[in-house]
Amino acid sequence: MIAVARLAILVGLLGLLPFVAAIVSLFLIPAHSVAIIGWFYLYSAGVLAFMGGVYWPIAMQLENRCYPLSPLVTMLLSQVFFLSAGLGLLLTTAWQIALYTTAYLALYYVDVRWMKAFWPAWYLKLRLVLTAVVVACQVAAGTWFFTTH
Repeated sequence: MIAVARLAILVGLLGLLPFVAAIVSLFLIPAHSVAIIGWFYLYSAGVLAFMGGVYWPIAMQLENRCYPLSPLVTMLLSQVFFLSAGLGLLLTTAWQIALYTTAYLALYYVDVRWMKAFWPAWYLKLRLVLTAVVVACQVAAGTWFFTTH
């Protein structure tokens, strides 16, 4: 049986492949850039919604505790990330670049600042790596977009 930590690391790292593949594809096959950038932000939205959804079950377990966050604030954070993911799909590419880059940074900040007590140390290290790669991909997409448009 595979350990949860190993499985999470494997799935997390594999989840980076579509981000990286999309960025590489933007530069290698620019003729398909409209489809690629659309797919990139659809995937970005899905991952952001999923990651925000992780806070929901934590909120249900908090009951009447208020440290580090109340259940209400934790549920609201979950919904803010979920709604941001969906809203981003309705925006123009320039606004998507700003929204998803900011949202992924904010998600990591929430994990490190307020949710740290709920995560094992290995998870926060993994999240740092995953967030760094995802944000780098968001910046690369922005760089590509603003230099080609």
